Formats: sequence, C-alpha cells, structure tokens
Amino acid sequence: MKQYNLGIEATLEIIGGKWKALIICLLMSGVKRTSEIQRNIHGISQKVLIQQLRELEKDGLVSRHVYQQMPPKVEYSLTEYGVTANKIVEVMCSWGKENIQMRQQRGEDIVLLEEMPPDH
Repeated sequence: MKQYNLGIEATLEIIGGKWKALIICLLMSGVKRTSEIQRNIHGISQKVLIQQLRELEKDGLVSRHVYQQMPPKVEYSLTEYGVTANKIVEVMCSWGKENIQMRQQRGEDIVLLEEMPPDH
C-alpha cells in the first residue's frame, strides 16, 4: 500500500520535476507533435521529453495518438484529467511571475522572456 503524509506528495510525484508542468502548459493550447513541444522547451533533449511524455501518459494526463503513415506522425494532447492539472500550473506561473518581480525589485539581474509560448 502506497502512503502519503501530505497531498502535495502525490501531486509532485506526477507533475513535479523540471519539465512536466511546462509540457502540461504547452499542451493546454492544443494538440502538439513531439518536435513542437521540444522547440518550445529550451534545454530539453528529445530522449528526456519522450520519457516525460510517457510518464504523463502512464499517469493519465496525456494521450498519444500515432498516425499510421510514413514518416510516422505522433501527436500528444491532454486528457480530460490532464486539463484539471492546469489549475496547478496557472498558480505556479502566477507565483513565478511574482517571484521574478520581487527579485527584480531587490536588484537581481533577472528577466521573464515571455508570458506564454508564442502559439499559446
């Protein structure tokens, strides 16, 4: 039996880490191919991206559709359950913006490049 001391542990187990919240954020605007997701997440390798997508798929947040064509085409989208994670991602985005503003006011050389990805 799996046990958690706090509910946030279950949340972090599914969407924690460096990339998963970003992937969810990108998929909120609609269906994306692997290359589209990778282009919008600077610094993620294709191997790590696919691993993160598979974990999100296993946890029921992302669905993967493979088209039977050559060359192969794979698209990812949020499931109905995955869309519910957007509430968490939006709060994280707001907190991050406030954090950046506070750090700027303290004199830190930091900048927020864009609010959302260009196709959002």
